[in-house]
Amino acid sequence: MKDYKSLNHTRWDCKYHVVFIPKYRKKQIFGALRTHLGEIFHDLAKRKECKIEEGHLHEDHVHICISIPPKYAVSNVVGYLKGKSAISIAGNFMGKKKNFTGESFWARGYFVSTVGLDEDIVKNYIRKQEKEDERITQLNLFSPPKCN
Repeated sequence: MKDYKSLNHTRWDCKYHVVFIPKYRKKQIFGALRTHLGEIFHDLAKRKECKIEEGHLHEDHVHICISIPPKYAVSNVVGYLKGKSAISIAGNFMGKKKNFTGESFWARGYFVSTVGLDEDIVKNYIRKQEKEDERITQLNLFSPPKCN
């Protein structure tokens, strides 16, 4: 039997595959920032009664499989994660100590898809995405340059 979660009058299992990128798709998510973001995303999700089931931080995008209670809109939770993490990045990595209003690290949009019964497939995709990105990068290293 599936393990459903409960609210006062609701039994639920709502999971979403979410992908978002840094502003201008800059390759910025590596090293200490990558470790920090992993911790901060889990902490922020917990504050909204959500749980990150699976996640992976690539250097230029983030994949998350997140469980969100039906009382929250997905857009609110994703906005919260992106906004609060941008403030944390500004304070810990960009030397800003106060006046965090208007901080922007992430691009405006995001991709979201319901997981439904394909949860294992989505989690497996997220796990293997980095290896696939590395494979494609390696293939591009050996391809001849394009002439314009």
